[in-house]
Amino acid sequence: MKEILLRETIEHLGHRGDVVKVADGYARNYLFPRNLALPVTKSNQRQVERERAAVAAHEAEERVGALALASRIEAVRCVMTRRVGEAETLYGSVTSSDLAEYLSSQQIEIDRRKIVLANPIKALGELMVPIKLHRSVTAQLKVSVISEATVGVDDAAASVG
Repeated sequence: MKEILLRETIEHLGHRGDVVKVADGYARNYLFPRNLALPVTKSNQRQVERERAAVAAHEAEERVGALALASRIEAVRCVMTRRVGEAETLYGSVTSSDLAEYLSSQQIEIDRRKIVLANPIKALGELMVPIKLHRSVTAQLKVSVISEATVGVDDAAASVG
């Protein structure tokens, strides 16, 4: 067994800066060549501590930006109109790409992969869609799916009245 100092967080092993014991071959053949770990020395511990501080500062900066973006997203109400069949079923669906496109039209650029939509929306109604902006920040987008026929009726009533 060999004691090593982790430079990165490794699942099931430890976090950045931790001193852990691993098999010699694992350290020599996997962790050291990929720069994931260093031998335990005073200078390496200082180096990893500096890296940890820099990463923490960068992480805090990203989190502040994500919180600001989350407040902008939560202020938006997304209304998607779709064609509907006789039994109130949608022709097609609302996907994460559709939601990302709508947010883009509102000057909010979000990668569609950050929109946590397990399955496309295939029913009318309102729901909250989570958007993962940061490891610790998730915004909730309010999405309303309405029928095109409803929009047409509202427009006709507004022009008559």
